[in-house]
Amino acid sequence: MKIFSPLYDLTLEWSRHPHAPKYLSGMSFAESSFFPIPPDVMLMPMSLAKPEKAFYFAWLTTFFSVLGGVLGYLIGYWAMDLLIPLIQEMGYEAKVEKAQGWFTEYGVWIVFIAGFSPIPYKLFTITAGASAMAFLPFVIASFIGRGARFFLVASIMKYGGARFEPQIRQWIDWIGWFLVLLIAVYIGYKMSS
Repeated sequence: MKIFSPLYDLTLEWSRHPHAPKYLSGMSFAESSFFPIPPDVMLMPMSLAKPEKAFYFAWLTTFFSVLGGVLGYLIGYWAMDLLIPLIQEMGYEAKVEKAQGWFTEYGVWIVFIAGFSPIPYKLFTITAGASAMAFLPFVIASFIGRGARFFLVASIMKYGGARFEPQIRQWIDWIGWFLVLLIAVYIGYKMSS
């Protein structure tokens, strides 16, 4: 059943929309402090649709992601006490404690790693604020980590995306169903434990 290829085509169509850079900026900002979907899902097709603007899109994503990270930091700094009941209710208390342990052990390096990796960056922006991490090193590490990630994604799409796009289009339904299966297995595992 081909569900993902029409969604893929729709995403590519949206990525060509005149307001797509604004949406990418908003999504990048929101993802760093509260929104669950990473901006890569917009950055990739936008860079594929307009490779000549790939680095501009990466810059927008980085800049607004770091601004959103600053909001996450401020939330953690000023509102962590208010968030604790919500964190406990959602079952994230152990994750926050683990992140705080990483901050103690690795300091600013954990922000850089979280900014580059697929680990939810918002968890680290809020924890950095709650831990009262030095603000300037937080911003610098965020900028370098997020920038490295988004410029890597944009570069891959700019220099190799058009070449691989027919294969991506051909296999998108298989990839989509594989991801659905992985998510279902993960949810099943979490519910059983």
